Amino acid sequence: MNKFLLPLGGFILLVALLAVGLKLDPREVPSPLVGKPAPDFSLPLLQDAGQTLTLKDMLGKVWLFNVWASWCPSCREEHPVLIEYAKTPGAVPLIGLNWKDKREDGLRWLARFGNPYQASVYDADGRVGINYGVYGAPETYLIDKAGVIRYKKIGVVTAEVLEKEILPKIRELSL
Repeated sequence: MNKFLLPLGGFILLVALLAVGLKLDPREVPSPLVGKPAPDFSLPLLQDAGQTLTLKDMLGKVWLFNVWASWCPSCREEHPVLIEYAKTPGAVPLIGLNWKDKREDGLRWLARFGNPYQASVYDADGRVGINYGVYGAPETYLIDKAGVIRYKKIGVVTAEVLEKEILPKIRELSL
């Protein structure tokens, strides 16, 4: 009788682990950076290579850091949501990270679809993206006044994600 209990117990444990795994969303990859200081950066502005923006420039503000590129079809999908958000009174600064793109392509893309960003920095070689753990564009980070990452969204920011996930966190951090 005991020789059947051990395999049965193992089988039940395996079924339980598979059941839990099937309920997980494979698109939701937890970021080890959430709750930690945002990686420092100093990058040229997309629109003016002679000017730079640094993490230190954003200290004291709650802000969104949105990774985008002209070659990214999902970025085009989320762009209207960001445009509308930027028009909202009291919206926190939205900073773009033009990632692994050509400067002229990024500028042309913003001219065509509109520019929701207070500033967009240019990360041609993707080094800052690597430091932030970027898997691919688009990704969005919510960073608090102390420069700590409080939220990360991998993929498209939809109106629903903005309303239900990001805005409540912004309100909480802005108090």
